[in-house]
Amino acid sequence: MSEQEQEYTSHDLAHRCVHYALEKKARDIVVLNLKGLSDVADYFVICSADSDTHVKAIAESIDVGVKSEGHKVYKKEGMNNLQWVLIDLVDVVVHVFLQRTREYYNLERLWGDAEIETIVESHMPEQE
Repeated sequence: MSEQEQEYTSHDLAHRCVHYALEKKARDIVVLNLKGLSDVADYFVICSADSDTHVKAIAESIDVGVKSEGHKVYKKEGMNNLQWVLIDLVDVVVHVFLQRTREYYNLERLWGDAEIETIVESHMPEQE
């Protein structure tokens, strides 16, 4: 693990993913705090896209952005069909959905006990 990566908490990393998603105009972004609820991850970042091209752009922005900051992407799935792309950063898992696919799976309901932070799209987090 690099020095730069060690400076980030899982909460910070989740918000860096939000930053990169917002750069590509992701919609309906939420951050689910799973600490104490699951061993899967500390946070889920969930966002929506309008088209498969938009899903791809958001996922690539997050992938390239976090890698440029020294983080390792352990797994990335869904780039072939672009309905639901999952980016696994271990402590943070990002879900980039085509809107209708997000509505179908409704992860927010599935993880209903999680604290949910809603991101306002017009406010892009500052880069540190």
